[in-house]
This record gives sequence, structure tokens and C-alpha cells, in this order.
Amino acid sequence: MLKIFIGYDSRFPEPTHVAEYSIRKHATSPLDITFLQLANLDFSYKVDEQCSTEFTYTRFLIPYLCNYKGFALFLDNDILVLNNIKDLLNLSMEKYALRVVKHKYIPSTETKMYGTNQVPYARKNWSSVMLMNCALLKKWTKEYVENTPGIQQHQFKAIPDELIGDLPIEWNSLDYMNELTKLIHYTSGGPWFEKYKDCAFAELWNLYRAEWRTYN
Repeated sequence: MLKIFIGYDSRFPEPTHVAEYSIRKHATSPLDITFLQLANLDFSYKVDEQCSTEFTYTRFLIPYLCNYKGFALFLDNDILVLNNIKDLLNLSMEKYALRVVKHKYIPSTETKMYGTNQVPYARKNWSSVMLMNCALLKKWTKEYVENTPGIQQHQFKAIPDELIGDLPIEWNSLDYMNELTKLIHYTSGGPWFEKYKDCAFAELWNLYRAEWRTYN
């Protein structure tokens, strides 16, 4: 079974619950979903100006948490899944440690939605949705994640380029949606913040939130 981890920030828990609901809504079989909660992890990392969420770096612990076995999927919490997540298992991982959408993303603002500085760097947003072959990610040890500069982790400096495969772009659509979109990522700001309550596709997220509240 694919293990799914969703980023969780104790300051703003609702997006994670709505993201989980969207995954289960479209699933055709049982799922193994874990909220990546900092409070539940034995993890120490010096917070810096680039640490905008509580899961900024803990996402890289996932292979360690899985004992470097099997396949895992990490998702930022500011997403909605619009299709069966298990379709990703149809993608071959035999020769890849990771599959990601290889965005060429240039931020349009100087701050992120959590109020931290928006730092441009190569491979930005690649780590927001990651399909992992945990057996090939043994370099991501707990010690490595705790002690390596964050920008190196988010650029996958420990992973040879030939081991980083592609995810179809529809599985990480940044702030847009079309007939092909299977995952929309509110990376510029989501409607759970007052400042972004009228952002693009806010009505869709609010619909999913209303459904989640109804069933919970």
C-alpha cells in the first residue's frame, strides 16, 4: 500500500484535514494517510527564515520513517486532490528515487502566505509533491535532515539527477486548474487565510471544506 504523508502545521490545521478529505473523496480503495506532525516526531532543526511551515524539513524524514522500504507520497497541505491518488502507483519507480513535477517557478511576491520571506531558488516547489522510492533514499537519514541546510534538501542535492523522474504536471498544478488538473496547489495563498479568501479557485476549496465539515 502506498503510504501518504500530508504536511501539518499546528497553527493552521484545517487545510491538512481538507486535503485528506479530498484524497479520500476520490479514492477507490483504502488509504494509509499520516499527518506529518512535528509534535509527534523526534526531530531537531534550527528554525531559520526559510522555514515557513512546521513541515518545511520534516518531509525529508519520510524514507527514514518508512524504514527505507516501499513507496511513499508527500503532499503539502495547501492542495486539493481531484482524482484517484492511487493512479500514481501506475508510474514505474524501478529506476527512480523520486518523481516530482519539475516546475520552472519564479515567485511573483516577496513574501509567502505564512508571512515569511519568499526566497527564489532552483527547483522551487519540486518538493511540494514527491513520490518516493524509499529504498533509494537512504542518504536522507535523520542526521542528514537535521543538519543539512534546507535549501540543499529542497534542491535534492544528495540525490543524483538521473534518479529524479517526472510526475505529470497535472499532479501539481500551481494556482491554476483546467480539464486535466488532478491536484491543484494553492501555493500563492489559500482561502483559509483572510488575505486570500477570494483567491483563484477559492470556491472549490470552500466546497471541499464544507463537505469535510459535514462528514466530520
